[in-house]
Amino acid sequence: MSEADFGKRDDKGHYRPAKRVGYPPVFVWPVQPLRALRWVFALPGYFLPWNLFYVAVGLLAWFVLSPPLEAYASPDPLTVGLVYLRNAALVALYYGAFHLRLYTARAQGTAFKFNPRWPATKSAKFLFGNQNLDNIFLTFASGVTIWTAFEIGLLWLAAQGYLSVITVEGNWVYFIAMVLLVHLWRDLHFYVIHRLIHVRALYPIVHRVHHRNINPGPWSGLAMHPLEHLFYFSCALLYLLLPFHPAFVIVVLVHAGLSPAPGHLGFERVRAGGSRSFDADAYAHYLHHKHFECNYADGILPLDRWFGTFHDGSEEAEQRLRARLRERGKG
Repeated sequence: MSEADFGKRDDKGHYRPAKRVGYPPVFVWPVQPLRALRWVFALPGYFLPWNLFYVAVGLLAWFVLSPPLEAYASPDPLTVGLVYLRNAALVALYYGAFHLRLYTARAQGTAFKFNPRWPATKSAKFLFGNQNLDNIFLTFASGVTIWTAFEIGLLWLAAQGYLSVITVEGNWVYFIAMVLLVHLWRDLHFYVIHRLIHVRALYPIVHRVHHRNINPGPWSGLAMHPLEHLFYFSCALLYLLLPFHPAFVIVVLVHAGLSPAPGHLGFERVRAGGSRSFDADAYAHYLHHKHFECNYADGILPLDRWFGTFHDGSEEAEQRLRARLRERGKG
């Protein structure tokens, strides 16, 4: 198995997959219910490989690795510290596994790596002059802290009786539906806040920190300005409006906290031993980091296609993007 089986490199050494970025057969006309149903259960599909994993980790985090809801009613420093450490451990294990294999051990070299260069180690635009150290610092100092604050705050409101909390018993259909549909909500929420932080008033202050990672790696995923972390983890505020089980809060925050890792791998495929490899589904978001003005969403809902910001990785899409930017410059 070689790169040539899946794509090619340009004269600057940048890898471009032959497979174009696309959307699943869900929001299409005429409707294709059988294709859509097959995709839901396929590999890759809606549930696998990523979303069912995040749901499982979130449920494990609540039912096994969290204090009871009553403890959130008056969270002491020990409770807050344990919740932070649980979230930090999940991030360290997940992001660290990708980083150790692909960037420390460099187990597959630059095979399937979009940008042939490795993350910067001597650059004044990053804290400590090091891209990875900068990203790790922002992830744990700001990202995991704000993730934990949303969890503590929402579950404090729930424990105090200010929100409508359900149990699994008697509500299992609603429970299953809500945890399985979390990816759809996250996709919509991410697109909205992502477009928001790209406006001129916010981008230089907030989102530029994340976009210093033109050549992203796993730790780039949660490397954000604290204000962006506030926007990003606000996906959990949905449960101010809906009846919810405490596990819903943990699942949506785990999804938000872990899902940026594969999307920022910087590799199209990860070798899994022998001739086996799996698609990291990272190309769409890599194109956003490369061009800034496309692929604001990165999932199921074809929002970029609907709003004219979709880039499928083709030369034709490249030309459309350049034409759009030229036209905007004239305005």
